[in-house]
Amino acid sequence: MKNTLIALAAAGLVSFGAAAQAGDATAGQSAYATCVGCHGAAAEGGVGPKLAGQAAADIVAKLHKYKAGEQMGPMTSMMAPMAAGLSDADMENIAAYVSSL
Repeated sequence: MKNTLIALAAAGLVSFGAAAQAGDATAGQSAYATCVGCHGAAAEGGVGPKLAGQAAADIVAKLHKYKAGEQMGPMTSMMAPMAAGLSDADMENIAAYVSSL
């Protein structure tokens, strides 16, 4: 019984942690305004790749890599400076918005 309660409590904390890290799509919509020129108003792609349909966690991971200066492909020279000014919250918010499209 005690082990069951501990397991349930741990599961609750993990779920809470995931929810606490979810971005704010409304704030992300505002921040995404700088992305529209390359990724499109509905994240459908254009100069940059299509983002709509990608998981939020994948978008955040890519933004972190760009911010760290990792070579991610032919658009790295354009994306690295864009990601450099983003906070973790900005990344989460943009990802929440884009993944909602």
